[in-house]
Amino acid sequence: MKSEYMERFSLKGKVCIITGGGGLIGMKHAEAVMEGEGIPVLLDIVPAGMERVKNALQETYGDHPVETFVTDITKKEELMKIRDVLLEKYGHIDALINNAANNPKVEGGSKNLNATQFPEFPVDIWNADIAVGLTGAMLCAQVFGKVMEEQNKGVIINISSDYGIISPDQRVYRKEGIPEEEQIIKPVSYSVVKHGIMGLTKYLAVYWAQKGVRVNTLCPASLLNGQDEEFVKKLSNLIPMGRMSNPDEYVCTVLYMLSEASSYMTGATVVLDGGRTIW
Repeated sequence: MKSEYMERFSLKGKVCIITGGGGLIGMKHAEAVMEGEGIPVLLDIVPAGMERVKNALQETYGDHPVETFVTDITKKEELMKIRDVLLEKYGHIDALINNAANNPKVEGGSKNLNATQFPEFPVDIWNADIAVGLTGAMLCAQVFGKVMEEQNKGVIINISSDYGIISPDQRVYRKEGIPEEEQIIKPVSYSVVKHGIMGLTKYLAVYWAQKGVRVNTLCPASLLNGQDEEFVKKLSNLIPMGRMSNPDEYVCTVLYMLSEASSYMTGATVVLDGGRTIW
């Protein structure tokens, strides 16, 4: 028998939208929703990733509803269509996780993690990163947050990073013996987006504070996902706990933030970084 306190972690029947739902972190957010018996709604511009996530979730959790929508979150009219479909089917929208971002990753290659130094950083990549990471988050908050406001109940989690608190340490990306102009750097746009998403949280948390909508920031960091040994060692040396994070270490925190277990928390920044930003 569950105690009253454990019952507060329930998301049973709640419709929870996750942008960037086809990625690794998107899947972990969806797992948090499933653990609370909620209904994850995956939004992504790439269908293949969402199908992988959906199949993996249903393999683990059985025939539990998982909604998927291929969409561009920078287009408000597309978001409004999704809103209308969900309201027609479920009658409510209960949570939004603004997770989508153009994340320049070490593993797998990325067009915006390369040797382009700051003075030459292309404005088209800047605009694209801002469009997805900030404009897209704002538009999702407008469209889905308005539903929550009308319900007088809802939760928004904006996903930032340790790089929303500190600047990237470019030394972890450097390779010995490579000329300076060829050194890979983490781009300026990523830092600006992740700092900006925290500002969006604070603005919306105050705006909706007395309208039943809670808005908080989660800062995951240093996710272990197939990076080379040299990079893992360099980054781990910057972390007091001495290691990078495992994907599963975010799930329970997301469940807490989505649920009534965190009912008095709004405008907060939850940092899961192994202590990196305090060192």
